[in-house]
Amino acid sequence: MAKLTILEFPDPRLRKRAIPVGTVDDTLNTLIDDMLETMYDAPGIGLAATQVDVHVRLLVIDVSADNSEPNALINPEILEKDGETISEEGCLSVPGYYEEVKRAEHIRVRFLDRNGDQVELEAEGLLAVCIQHEIDHLDGKLFVDYISEAKRQRIRKRLLRDKRHQSAEAVVL
Repeated sequence: MAKLTILEFPDPRLRKRAIPVGTVDDTLNTLIDDMLETMYDAPGIGLAATQVDVHVRLLVIDVSADNSEPNALINPEILEKDGETISEEGCLSVPGYYEEVKRAEHIRVRFLDRNGDQVELEAEGLLAVCIQHEIDHLDGKLFVDYISEAKRQRIRKRLLRDKRHQSAEAVVL
């Protein structure tokens, strides 16, 4: 397994819409394993392929407290949404920032599992929020798109400034 690089906002590659996965094979399963390793190391509870610069409709999640329930959703599609919840979200592609986002409280989603079998899943609470957040990534959308333009620009400027400082420190070595 290999740890992958997570793209950070405002990288334009995060805005690219992912294409459907054509074949579930060993190469895709290796990517799933690498994404899970990357997600756990970050640490996070969800990661979309778009975030690691692979633009296929694939996401991995594990909302368990002990990282014991890894799951891969290939070509996920939300079939139903109902209810409403507001929760504080963060994102591995927007490190250090958290904002309240309104999402559906309950969803029904259809996807392929890592064996290529079609699955339907009813999800609510944190799992539903996580799936919706990661599907947004596959559609080129970030959680900061749900907040005001002014807040989004402040976050963008701070992340760019931090990146410049990190680059300058690396050169000083």
